[in-house]
Amino acid sequence: MHTHQILALDPDFGAQLGRGIGAIALYAIVGLALILAGFYAIDWTTPGKLSDLVRTGKPNAVLVTSAGLVSMAFIIVLAITSSASDLTAGLITSLVYGLLGIIVQVAAVRILEWATRIDIGEVIQSEKFSPASVVVAAAHVALGLVVAVAIS
Repeated sequence: MHTHQILALDPDFGAQLGRGIGAIALYAIVGLALILAGFYAIDWTTPGKLSDLVRTGKPNAVLVTSAGLVSMAFIIVLAITSSASDLTAGLITSLVYGLLGIIVQVAAVRILEWATRIDIGEVIQSEKFSPASVVVAAAHVALGLVVAVAIS
């Protein structure tokens, strides 16, 4: 005697899937907006036009900008994971924590650059790789991690 088992989805499955897809899209939009805000915050507080320096292949500008974007992503990811389970509250919390994290991150990196006496404007505009850019990039990533964990 064979018994057949019919697997059925929860009747609410379609609605749950739709809400999940919508949440992903909305968090992606908030995340992208925060990444852009973070990039422009780094650009605004760094001597020289980062996008031009990156586009023309200045190695130090590429390294520092990349590290800055990764550090902003850490902050945004932790802001999202620390947000409320309610979608609207979660989006608002992510946005607020993300913006605050970006501000703290940029200020902390600038203070660290000042403390180490690295002339970041000179470093990022150089045609040749400068080991000092690794210090600035590491500062971005390290401080991004610290701020991200502080958010959580």
